[in-house]
Amino acid sequence: MYTQEIIVNNEVGLHARPATFFIQKANEFKSGIWVEKDDRRVNAKSLLGVLSLGVTKGTGITLIADGSDEKAAVAALAALVNDNFGE
Repeated sequence: MYTQEIIVNNEVGLHARPATFFIQKANEFKSGIWVEKDDRRVNAKSLLGVLSLGVTKGTGITLIADGSDEKAAVAALAALVNDNFGE
């Protein structure tokens, strides 16, 4: 299992379009991937799950992956978030 904490800094947080990009990236990997905020953990490959976290600008989240490509998955998702989802 591999984890990394990151801060979401784009204007709208992890909602609608950014969440779609996030899920598309997560689905490129075989590992199980989760996003954790406070005490809630959701599947990073589920749009409803990710949206239900209500991640806003400045919110810290933890990316968790478990599987054969866990480090690559977390690195790719962290890069996407740090790049403000390409916006």
